This record gives sequence, structure tokens and C-alpha cells, in this order.
Amino acid sequence: MWVRCALWGARAGSQLQSGVLAPCRRHGGAASYSASAQASRVRALIYGSHGDPAKVVELKNLELAAVGGSDVHVKMLAAPINPSDINMIQGNYGLLPKLPAVGGNEGVGQVEAVGCRVTRLKPGDWVIPANAGLGTWQTEAVFSEKALIQVPNDIPLQSAATLGVNPCTAYRMLVDFEQLKPGDSVIQNASNSGVGQAVIQIAAALGLRTINVVRDRPDIQKLMDRLKDLGAEHVITEEELRKQEAKNLFKNTPQPRLALNCVGGKSSTELLRHLAPGGTMVTYGGMAKQPVTAPVSLLIFKDLKLRGFWLSQWKKDHGPGTCTPERPQLRRKTDMELSSEGRAPCWAEGVQAETAKAHKRECDSWGTTVVLREWSFQSGLGLGSWTGRFRPITKGLKPF
Repeated sequence: MWVRCALWGARAGSQLQSGVLAPCRRHGGAASYSASAQASRVRALIYGSHGDPAKVVELKNLELAAVGGSDVHVKMLAAPINPSDINMIQGNYGLLPKLPAVGGNEGVGQVEAVGCRVTRLKPGDWVIPANAGLGTWQTEAVFSEKALIQVPNDIPLQSAATLGVNPCTAYRMLVDFEQLKPGDSVIQNASNSGVGQAVIQIAAALGLRTINVVRDRPDIQKLMDRLKDLGAEHVITEEELRKQEAKNLFKNTPQPRLALNCVGGKSSTELLRHLAPGGTMVTYGGMAKQPVTAPVSLLIFKDLKLRGFWLSQWKKDHGPGTCTPERPQLRRKTDMELSSEGRAPCWAEGVQAETAKAHKRECDSWGTTVVLREWSFQSGLGLGSWTGRFRPITKGLKPF
């Protein structure tokens, strides 16, 4: 059967003016119609080999692919830089895309047009990647509908751009490893990282108490106040946690049964020391680039459990759009809703150096997210040209 299918366009009413019709086959019939977008100039950060991001990533022009029946034309609005993005470019990540590849695993875009077989999305919708490796460091692109997840378009842009990884990681770690109930406590390091801030807010929404470990710094009180404003109950430094007096912390707070480790090395060992017998430490990062060291006595006499968490594997096992609570009492609020009601990490745009640097100085005390915006690409500002301006360039790397 022949069916004519128009391409939906956000900027030209119900049909995109630049779209041209092309055959679209459906259910074994002769053909129906889809639409392909006219050639458009796309700016993208691409790497053709693995190595130092400042050396292997290049700003290039691409041609926008045709929009097929199951495709979605997306204009990228913002895309953050995560540690996993850097690791992927370096070639030492658990998932590596085929080269050459566009960088970026996370971000938010707006639907500009859809193909005739697209049913879940429409022009104007905001979308985020369903899985890692999509390539978000580009001004616009054509993706398969199944590669995208719709998110609310009435939340702050920086929240939407950082919604797909950190909040989901935080939520799954809070509910998947220990059966915690309101009033129980959780201890974590890297507490002012993107995941750390999400843990604080989601834990508070679930009635959990948090002990948050950070690195010492001159303006530590300012950091403590900001994290407590997010819902943190206790904020202490790595040095304070190592002191004998740290045990006094648990006089009025239950000893934590869950520890979340993003650092490794001595920091992870200290988390283990303060876990309750039978507790679990989940490692999801290793920013110190040092191994997790577990004293034999803690494993034997406290029966502690060491686990790991990788969101990409979790999505592969459970589905990309399933970061939702299973408990009936929590179904009224999905983890993404909890996260979108919260606040995103402090962020600085990779544009207009002086303004961005000033914003970063304000954010530095509690973690910075560097976010690429479309005009970053249009101005020719590529990764290599601003790595020196934003140290570190990855979200939440420093300081913890």
C-alpha cells in the first residue's frame, strides 16, 4: 500500500521547508514516503585515533545525513564533558565507538524534524541519548528514534544536559545494592562531583542520611554550606575522616551500610573502615588512579562486600529507559523526576573565555561542569583551544 508521509518540522509548521520526500517502505508494501533533510553544515568535534584529547580531537564540518522513516533530526542544545568522554577518546574505556567518532556521551537536543515511522517524538521535544557513544559534541545530527529518550523541556538546560548519566547512576547505586530504609545512612567520597550532588539530593528525597567526604580547601565552609543546602547532613574532609574523632560522628547517625567510592586509594579504604558490619562499598570511578585497598581484617571480621557499578552495563541489562523505582511506594516519583526537580552541578560554558573563567572560579569550590553550546562550535572554539582554560575539563574531577 502506498502512504504519503510528510516530514514534521519545528520551524516550518507541519512540514519542514527544506525537506524533500523520498520513498519509505512499510510492512512489506511497495513503498511509502519519508523525508530526507537537505544538506546542512554541521560542526562536530571528531577524533580519528585514540590519544590525548587536546591532540587527537579536531573541529570539522560534516554533512547532515538524510532523515529516514525511523530517524529524528536533532539540534544539540548543550553537551557536557564527563570523565568517561575523556577516557573514551584516550581509548581506555569499557565501550569504544568505531573510529572516526564524534565525541560526547551526554547532552540534550531539540527535535527539529521526524521521519514518517517515528511515533514517540515530535518537533520541539527535548531528547537525551539512550546509551553512551552517541556523539553529542556536534551542532546537529540525525539519530534513530530508539537511540533517544524524551525529557521534560521545562527544566533548566544544564539539568537536562546532565540528566542521563549522573542522576541515574546515583539512584541505581542507592537502591540496588542495599535494602535501605528512611533513616539509614550512606557515606560517599567525591561528594561535590556530579554524581555526588545527585546522591545527596536523591538520598534526601528518599529519607536517607548522607555523610559526604570532600578534599580540604581554603573555602571549605562555603563548600559545606552549599552541599548542606542540597540536603547533605554531614560534610567532612578526607583528613577529618582519618582522625579517631570521626567515630563520634556515628553517635547520632547510624553507621552506614552503603559506601559509594569514586576515588580509590586511601580514600576508599577510609570509607570501608566506617562501614557497618555486612555493608557494601560500590566503586563507580577511580579518580585517584590508585587501586582500591581492602584490609583483610575488614573483609573477615566485618564481612564487607566490594561491588562495582557501570551505568552502560546496567542499561544493557535492563534497558536504556528503565532507571525507575520498582518499589510501589516510590513509583509516584521516578529517579529522573527526582533528579529533574533537583539542581544540576555548577557549570561553565566553553565559550567567551573571560566570562566562562569567572564563572568557573565561582564554581571551583564544589565541582564544575564544562558545557558545550552550539555557538561554541560556530565560533570555532574546539576542545584543544580551551583545555588550558578549564582545568580540569571534565565534570567533577577536581576538587573533591
